[in-house]
Amino acid sequence: MSEIIKNEDHILIKPGRDLVASMVSAFSEEIKALLAESPKQVVVDLTGVRIVDSLGMGVLISTHNQLTKAGCSLKVINTPADIYEVFTVMRLHHHFTIEPAQ
Repeated sequence: MSEIIKNEDHILIKPGRDLVASMVSAFSEEIKALLAESPKQVVVDLTGVRIVDSLGMGVLISTHNQLTKAGCSLKVINTPADIYEVFTVMRLHHHFTIEPAQ
């Protein structure tokens, strides 16, 4: 289960584990429950995440699409360098904010 921190202006979710097929279903359900709260922004903190497979990417893209329809936004922070590179190659940084790990 992800760590979830709710603030006035956003909801922060820290999966703390790889976003891969074996856990995507549970992560997707957590995201779905958060979206029901109509947050202004969802921030996904990738601290502790080493791998994001195609299903994990799909959850992030789907989250972005749902938030955009509601006039809200997605931000991905603390993105490991190799995952950040994949996001930029896929041009996802043109659709939602992606910040590399410090």
